[in-house]
Amino acid sequence: MADSLALNAIVRADIGKGAARAARRNNLVPGVIYGGSENPVSINVKFNELIKLLRAGKFMSTLINLTVGDKTIQVICRDIQKHIVKDLPTHIDFMRLSKTARIKLFIPVVFQNQDVCVGLKKGGVLTVVRPEVELLVNAMEIPSSLEVDIKDFEVGDTITISSVELPSGTETTIKGRDFVLANIQAPSSLKSSETEEEAAEENEEGTPEEETKDSEEPSE
Repeated sequence: MADSLALNAIVRADIGKGAARAARRNNLVPGVIYGGSENPVSINVKFNELIKLLRAGKFMSTLINLTVGDKTIQVICRDIQKHIVKDLPTHIDFMRLSKTARIKLFIPVVFQNQDVCVGLKKGGVLTVVRPEVELLVNAMEIPSSLEVDIKDFEVGDTITISSVELPSGTETTIKGRDFVLANIQAPSSLKSSETEEEAAEENEEGTPEEETKDSEEPSE
């Protein structure tokens, strides 16, 4: 199960664009907590604390213990608005979670045993098609990653979702097809060699035909 994060927030009494701009000038990021049976609450979080967690990665798929005053609630980040030029957070949305909640999250895919993978040891190249997969998960049991063991895959093999044992309590949101996660492609040097061999074979096959045609042409 994924580790949880800790973040502090303070209630924002004023709402609207003016209050949000004032918060940003004071190195705060305005946000809102919604969901559950309670009313939405406007908050501010410290910019430096938030940016530290964002840079650590997996923020959007990790359970967060958000402390507001003397109360700590479990939330998940549902949206982060960013400055169009600076790419820094300007607003953040959190959703309250109950113990029985099930939510959709994009979970990163980790390809294990690459160092002993049969196909990679032969010179193959792992080409990742889906670096993350959307899963329906239990809110209190969010997996940190979707682990795929590729040690037995050969050059030319395709790794699909059916090759993976999903974490307990999860299911994919894509139904009805065995979608591709990655494949192990032949190295470019091998592809070039195969192409040259095919071209040589085609030339060899074409030579007798051309000789026959030449021999059948009437002499003048």
